[in-house]
Amino acid sequence: MKVAIVDYGMGNIRSLTTTLTYLGVSDVILSNNYEILKSADKIILPGVGSFGKAMQQIRERKIDVYLKDLVVNSGKPMLGVCLGMQLVGNSSTEDGYNEGLGLVDAEVTRLSAPNIKVPHVGFNQIAISQNSRLFDGMAANPDFYFTHSYKMLTQSNINVSACEYGERFVAAFEYKNIAGVQFHPELSQKNGLHLLKNFLEKF
Repeated sequence: MKVAIVDYGMGNIRSLTTTLTYLGVSDVILSNNYEILKSADKIILPGVGSFGKAMQQIRERKIDVYLKDLVVNSGKPMLGVCLGMQLVGNSSTEDGYNEGLGLVDAEVTRLSAPNIKVPHVGFNQIAISQNSRLFDGMAANPDFYFTHSYKMLTQSNINVSACEYGERFVAAFEYKNIAGVQFHPELSQKNGLHLLKNFLEKF
């Protein structure tokens, strides 16, 4: 299996690559080249940093055009991780208003519940949605490692698994061939390995 990690100059590349190799992925590539992304069986959109700067880098490299063709038009499976999940939504208020990739109908805003520390850092439990492919085979309310200041919210039917941190937000979603996780599976020990394995096998 070949897995392509999208290179737009920002992201948790090393830990993801190491984890995928540990899971037995024979070919892990880092690229923003259309033909190379097209040749991959799965795509992972990583992310560490700010939404606005990330979208600027993505547009400059025409990655937004590539992903729309490969993921939306051709149905190639893609997983967004942390900021990578947020980028697939419509917009974010980070660094002012910025439009996202628009692959799912969702918005991103700052964590704003009273009496919470921002960023949200550490392990937290998740309420798993029914018929989830990402969390298939896991015990109820598994925990994963989060580090983020912004949250995704949606009214759309994208099979949301939720987390509570002063307020309820999207911890993960699954929409057709697209999945996203707000947490870092590559830093979430056994549960993270299980989730990445599910993505590789069930999408």
